[in-house]
Amino acid sequence: MAFELPKLPYAYDALEPHIDAKTMEIHHTKHHNAYTTNLNNAIAGTDLEGKTIENILLNLDLTNAAVRNNGGGFYNHNLFWTILSPKGGGEPTGELEEAIDKSFGSFEEFKAKFVKAATTQFGSGWAWLTVQKGGKLEVVGTPNQDNPLMPEIGGEGTPILGLDVWEHAYYLNYQNRRPDYIESFFNLVNWEEVARRFAIEK
Repeated sequence: MAFELPKLPYAYDALEPHIDAKTMEIHHTKHHNAYTTNLNNAIAGTDLEGKTIENILLNLDLTNAAVRNNGGGFYNHNLFWTILSPKGGGEPTGELEEAIDKSFGSFEEFKAKFVKAATTQFGSGWAWLTVQKGGKLEVVGTPNQDNPLMPEIGGEGTPILGLDVWEHAYYLNYQNRRPDYIESFFNLVNWEEVARRFAIEK
């Protein structure tokens, strides 16, 4: 069965003023939609057809650029939309809070590390919070549409939080002010969803 562009769990203007409606609409209907279409085209008639996106990425042949780029783009954006919320922000609680304190020392230290990964990612890419079996958390940056599920990319965990730092994610509103966009992102993080993913993957 072909992959489908997921519907957003909120309206395009729901994340304003942090992410504007025009950016959201273009990002979802143009960029994410293109990754979805191109991924389906890349796997049509191959042994990858019918597999989950996680299975495809975990066993990816990194030389297969079409699947690497579009499969990554499809998965990354699927996660990105779900960890954003108009009612987001604040800090995590419960087991996730404890794991962040154990892995980084405090929420503030985690945030500083995540902000640095996102800010210093040269060109296009992503910043991630990943969890390994056993509950250890790690901050990882990846270029382009790569992510930590892919072999030999960096990090050994499953992403539970991701931030898109491609210019198409923020340029209409923030232009070259990537740090301002990154700071605004934390006003939108749906920590309940991140905690749900943590509980499944730890």
